[in-house]
Amino acid sequence: MGGVSVKDVDAQKFINSYAAFLKRQGKLPIPGWVDTVKTGHSKELPPQDIDWFYTRAAAVARHVYLRKTVGVGRLRKVHGSTKNRGSRPSHHVDASGSVDRKVLQALEKIGVVEHDEDKGGRRITQAGQRDLDRIAQTTLEAEEEDEDDE
Repeated sequence: MGGVSVKDVDAQKFINSYAAFLKRQGKLPIPGWVDTVKTGHSKELPPQDIDWFYTRAAAVARHVYLRKTVGVGRLRKVHGSTKNRGSRPSHHVDASGSVDRKVLQALEKIGVVEHDEDKGGRRITQAGQRDLDRIAQTTLEAEEEDEDDE
């Protein structure tokens, strides 16, 4: 089975497997504040999952893979959520720009994304696309094995 891309795999399963790959690899630089920072203005507490930075990095890598160029502003909107304003109506609030910026910078350091000089923002590199397609292939194979076992 050749030619499997990220589009062929369920998003949640791919993000979980790519996050596990990033953690196993150990090359992704993690900022020191990941255990205390909130991911957005609408959140009350920091994430409870200790590996949330790997999950966010995998989600960002997938998002950049599926689009031509992506900037921090677009990621803020995607990762934003509704803010509970008490008795007033809820409104959408963008996520933290610092978190998304640091994730993009970390992915840049390991060579998954690169800066797009023409359009601005980030785009996927050849090596990053190859890695993501390889992880998608193994995820799809594991998914098919689970279906065969049932």
